[in-house]
Amino acid sequence: MIIKKFVGKTEEDATQQARDELGTGIVVMNVRPVRRVGFWSFLQKPKTEVTVALEEEPDLSDRIVRPKKSQITPDKDKETAAVEEPVDINKKLVKAAQSGILPPLKVAGADSLKLATNNAVAAENATASSVVLERAGVTVPSSNSVIEEKLDSLHSLLEQNIVRPQKDAASSKDALEHKESTNASSNNSANVNSKDDPIPDETLSFIKLLYNTMIENEVDERYVNELTDEAHRFARPGIPLEYFLSNVYQKMILKFGKPEEITPSENGVKAEIFIGPTGVGKTTTIAKLASNLSVTAHKKVALITVDTYRIAAAEQLRTYASILEIPFRVIYSVEDIKKAADDFQDMDYIMVDTAGHSIHNDEQKSEVGKYVDALKEKMDTDTFLVMSASTKYRDLLEIVDAYKEDFDYKLIFTKMDETGAVGNLYNIRLHTGAPMSYITNGQNVPDDIAVFDAQRVVKSLLGGKGTL
Repeated sequence: MIIKKFVGKTEEDATQQARDELGTGIVVMNVRPVRRVGFWSFLQKPKTEVTVALEEEPDLSDRIVRPKKSQITPDKDKETAAVEEPVDINKKLVKAAQSGILPPLKVAGADSLKLATNNAVAAENATASSVVLERAGVTVPSSNSVIEEKLDSLHSLLEQNIVRPQKDAASSKDALEHKESTNASSNNSANVNSKDDPIPDETLSFIKLLYNTMIENEVDERYVNELTDEAHRFARPGIPLEYFLSNVYQKMILKFGKPEEITPSENGVKAEIFIGPTGVGKTTTIAKLASNLSVTAHKKVALITVDTYRIAAAEQLRTYASILEIPFRVIYSVEDIKKAADDFQDMDYIMVDTAGHSIHNDEQKSEVGKYVDALKEKMDTDTFLVMSASTKYRDLLEIVDAYKEDFDYKLIFTKMDETGAVGNLYNIRLHTGAPMSYITNGQNVPDDIAVFDAQRVVKSLLGGKGTL
């Protein structure tokens, strides 16, 4: 793994330097302002330091992460051309909720995109353990306060070039890496530890504590074993516990990769298509994104729905369109959607709500596929698979596999506030290879949505406290 810092005038400038040198597979680990030095430094703007990581071996993130703009920014010419007052959607949403047209809403400011989630663990008694750790027969502490304390200092470690063992252990680490390299070249790297270097009980306890914490947060045991087995192989006397925590932390962030947001098309209008099962919050998610694109980013947005099975869904989306003062259309056939694509060519985005259906209903899935194919003939498209974070893992696997047969999608997880364990985000990311995009945590429009933040989710998976 390569860890390196870059300093630029802005975060974007520093990140671009990193991409130029290390490639597009980098993952941003930390961002902080850097004050200039010198007598007149107080008159100058601070620079930005970006710490990035790159997995040297072929990794999932190398295969799927593609560079995207981190934020949707309005074109300057469109910004200056916009002279209308912004839509006061808060008052309109409250009025619509009071009249019963929309679900009860607690509308907040349009500029905040904060996520609040319950970080309580899902299981009280996690007794499963990996084969390697069970052999050690180590008693695991009943509290994960050790991990919490070390997670609190993790960002300080990142600023110190991330995961550097203490000086008194540097020589041990160098020898360990040399031995690992030698073993790999001889195809015999299965076990780095030797009988002459027994693993301290404290280290085994800590690794097993990490294991149990991830299991309690519903990370698939296969993926937990991959992470803890590697930490176990590098265990040595004198290596600080922070090394193992930081190693797992970085690996998980790299596996998540960089989130892929909605970005403008270079070829004009772009269709953003939302698919997924019934009842996961597709319509509300579309309303949140459309609101931020239209009101905050000053983009021209149109809403269309092909969900003619549920009248309430179409009327709900119509109400949001009316509040935002943007075009809306109900689609009944492939010909209708082709005409809508032609009529909305002057838009920046067309947000498409599709009918939720059972994954076993091939007829409805085929119908959605025809609408998607018709739009692809007319413009650039993105497809987002929307799922509830509270859905059982087994059901999530069936959903993503069923949709993978016909669609190339990105992932949106809703209802994050309805679950205390978010390990399924990591599980599904690794199972599908599909990039993460957004998470939502309530029905508040437009606030309860945020771009996926790998660092905060991983911290939660490792037992950290606080909001995501």
